[in-house]
Amino acid sequence: MSEYIKFTCEHSATEISPFGGFAELNAYRRKLLQLRLIGVDANGIGFGNVSIRDGPTNNFYITGSATGGIPELTLADCARVVAYDFKRNWLRCEGSAIASSESLTHAAVYESDAKAGAVIHCHDSKLWEALLNQAPTSSKAVEYGTPEMAYEVTRLFKLTDVQSRKILVMAGHEGGIIAFGRDLEEAFAVLMREWKESGR
Repeated sequence: MSEYIKFTCEHSATEISPFGGFAELNAYRRKLLQLRLIGVDANGIGFGNVSIRDGPTNNFYITGSATGGIPELTLADCARVVAYDFKRNWLRCEGSAIASSESLTHAAVYESDAKAGAVIHCHDSKLWEALLNQAPTSSKAVEYGTPEMAYEVTRLFKLTDVQSRKILVMAGHEGGIIAFGRDLEEAFAVLMREWKESGR
């Protein structure tokens, strides 16, 4: 958990331009923060991240590494992922912040589902336990923030109903859940539906 960035990151520290969806990203992130689905753990390590697709490409804007505890993000706290390669465990991003360690996982969702416009990666132990092996679940042997997790997400899209459920559980990353949708409103609604059904 102490290692934030697991991939090779080619980082261009140019400030990113204001983008459509930034206000929405902040609004939903605020809700997630209030519900403690993202934030900072007892060891001071940030958890959870949010991204939105950048137009018709697989590029996307994502909350930066180590920004989990910031109440309100500025553009300087986001990164734009403009290229990635699962096999090489590599990505290129722009912005003052470095893209979150889960960026390759977000990339795998966007690549697997052309309709996905937003991804939420959050943590909740009770919801995770309720969904484990009930919703599409990644292999327990696969760690978060690795190319293997990106491949695992791709595998789940091929072999499970994750495309219609719009939620998956990371078995090897306790508490880790990914929800997605055509926008953040839908991704958040998916998460809240599961949250209520699990008796949270």
